[in-house]
Formats: sequence, structure tokens, C-alpha cells
Amino acid sequence: MASNEDTPDTTASNVDKSSNSPNEGYEKKCIFCKIVHKETATELVHADEEVSCFRDIKPGAPHHYLVVPTRHVGNCKSLGKEHVSLVEKMVETGKEVLQRNNITDLSDVRFGFHWPPFCSVAHLHLHVLAPVSQMGLMSRNFYRQDSFWFITADQLIQRLNSLG
Repeated sequence: MASNEDTPDTTASNVDKSSNSPNEGYEKKCIFCKIVHKETATELVHADEEVSCFRDIKPGAPHHYLVVPTRHVGNCKSLGKEHVSLVEKMVETGKEVLQRNNITDLSDVRFGFHWPPFCSVAHLHLHVLAPVSQMGLMSRNFYRQDSFWFITADQLIQRLNSLG
């Protein structure tokens, strides 16, 4: 990771602060908020109060899902220690979706996030990719572990747990 990796991203909002709004936690311009609130034709393969999951429109593996918080949360640089349970829930949801799709070999799966500024959407989203062994060369590079642009879910959880 780059030397400035622990610098908080002050440009990404964590959550819509208007607590009296019926759309609390919703960013009007965010495509993932629109998907979660069923304002697009995207099929949700999972939805609950905390997280939602849908297929990636540019799959990097035969099974490529995005798990997102139901409420708008900025990118992984905007997270704090209090978000560990959310990230863990996102990973568990990804595992459940894979299992429903007969992917049981979790040693051939990748769970991770693009590290800012390499995020395509400023709404926290976990990439769930399987099987990794069937990913093409470009996808293997784009979702490569130990790179400046991609962090595994385990690495993010470890980083968040180490925050003061």
C-alpha cells in the first residue's frame, strides 16, 4: 500500500446526515443507492436492513457480486473501527450468496475492495469473485491482492481493528 494509505478520505461522506429524511442514508446521485432502493432494473440477489447484493455489470469471474451497505457509506478510507461488524456482515453475505450458487470451495474465492482513488463508485462495495482460478489475466491484475489498488476484506478488517 502507498504511504498515505491511512489518511482518511475527507471527500467521501459516510452517511447522509439528515436524520428526519425518509431517505436517510441515501445519496441521490449514487448508482448503488439507486440499485438498493430498486430505482433501477438491477436484480438484487440479497437484500436486508444492513446490506444488499447484486451481480457486477462487468464480471471479472464467472461469479462476481457486489455487496453494499443498504445505507450510503463512503469508500473504505472513510471507515472507522465501528465499521468492522458491517464489513464482516458484507463478507458473510457474500459467502451465503456463493453457497446458494453452489460455490463451496472458499479457498478459490476473493473478497475485497478497491482502495481509493481506485474506486469506480464512492459507495462502499465488496467484490465477491469466484472461482479465482477461472479469472482472466486482466481480472487477476485488477483484483490482485497486495496491490496499491485492491485490499482484501481480511486486510481491511485488520486495518480497522488497529485504529485507535
